[in-house]
Amino acid sequence: MSRELTFAAVDLGASSGRVMAARVGPDLLELHEVHRFANRPVRTSGTLHWDILGLYGGVLDGLRAAGRDGGRLDGVGIDSWAVDHGLLDADGALLGNPVHYRDARHETGVAAVHAVVGPEELYRINGLQHLPFNTVFQLVAARGTAQLDAARQFLLVPDLLAHWLTGAVGAEVTNASTTGLLDATTREWAGELIDRVGLPRELFPPLRRPGDRLGELTPEVLAETGLPGPVPVTAVGSHDTASAVVGVPAATDAFAYISCGTWSLVGVELDKPVLSEESRAAGFTNELGVDGTVRYLHNIMGLWLLQESQRTWAAQGLIADLPDLLAAAAQVPAFTAVVDADDPRFLAPGDMPVRIAAACAETGQTPPRSQAEVVRCILDSLALAYRRSVRSAAELSGREVEAVHLVGGGARNTMLCQLTADACGLPVFAGPVEAAALGNALVQARAAGAVSGGLAELRALLRHTQDVRLHLPRPGADRAWQAAEARVAAVWS
Repeated sequence: MSRELTFAAVDLGASSGRVMAARVGPDLLELHEVHRFANRPVRTSGTLHWDILGLYGGVLDGLRAAGRDGGRLDGVGIDSWAVDHGLLDADGALLGNPVHYRDARHETGVAAVHAVVGPEELYRINGLQHLPFNTVFQLVAARGTAQLDAARQFLLVPDLLAHWLTGAVGAEVTNASTTGLLDATTREWAGELIDRVGLPRELFPPLRRPGDRLGELTPEVLAETGLPGPVPVTAVGSHDTASAVVGVPAATDAFAYISCGTWSLVGVELDKPVLSEESRAAGFTNELGVDGTVRYLHNIMGLWLLQESQRTWAAQGLIADLPDLLAAAAQVPAFTAVVDADDPRFLAPGDMPVRIAAACAETGQTPPRSQAEVVRCILDSLALAYRRSVRSAAELSGREVEAVHLVGGGARNTMLCQLTADACGLPVFAGPVEAAALGNALVQARAAGAVSGGLAELRALLRHTQDVRLHLPRPGADRAWQAAEARVAAVWS
């Protein structure tokens, strides 16, 4: 019988982590933040790392705060970004802090992998868009190091944190599907591929599906957090985008989604992967979702362009407040300059406005001169990338798209949401902002019996309980975007 329960949704992003408390029942879905903490990468000896122990400490602080806030927790679930991992030795000790996906070392693994498995064959196996930091390249780049030689267990970031909370070892499949070492068709570890790239199969733990019970908080964790036990830990869509897509309040399956944060993940939800050469050439990825779905999507650099620009301006003592920047950008004429949001020059941390100016100059455009012009360039460029990706996803997959759901932090950016509606020529439903935490909590709640049904029923509860803002395309907007698209195609060619 369904009942109201309280869950902690641990949601870790590239710049911050938070623990959200969710109260869930058949007609109830309430979410509030109980603890937020910074996620600050650290560079040591030339390598960029994640401070994984700092993150774990933040998780424990959040669970302690959730207990103070609500008394008892009925479950915990963890989602985070993809591809990065920790390695454990034979005693179960962590072999150093995980290396950040933006570290340049990973690119050295690309040629080594492609020397034994060409890009076309690799795509037919794993279905992933080529990104130089995919886990397969990270691990191959580390071959021959003392760390990898000593490793006996590979755990992705949310699996590592769950291991410390429970003692359990496993790999949740939505995040495992981003490694490049999972077979997109069988949905199991690609053993032959692992052999060919020179990695030991025994590194890779058993796979878990969203909704599987991983274990319970250990007595040590209960003592540390003050929580009364037992507290189960459940596998959710541990890739934050997998949880965010669960958190899309769509009424039908004829939708595209944009999970808009540091990265923008733009795609559609399918039942099976699309492994065609056309799909590979277009840069689309097939990652697994909750309930056996496929997240067919294109990875776009996203709000990282804006975030890094703000960081640069703040360091220079300039205005970096987003509302003020957006208000100024709204006064700049559209398409004054645009860049390719997928340009790899934008991947690493650094002076983003200077890089944007250089990209514009190289393509014969007048570089942005003011902060407002830089912001307008970024927003127009992102909306143009969303237009291409939504249309390509629909064409390559055969999925009809009648609306776009934009979820995540970008849903607060009303200017970007309106530009996206204009660019795509489709209604854009903006929100919920906390889609990943909501999707995380809903999978836990279903596993615990607080709600029931499939994704359609979970999304109906979202529509009933969460605020969403509608942006309609403005009359005549499509003609302007068509012209901009043609001009940009000529410039970039």
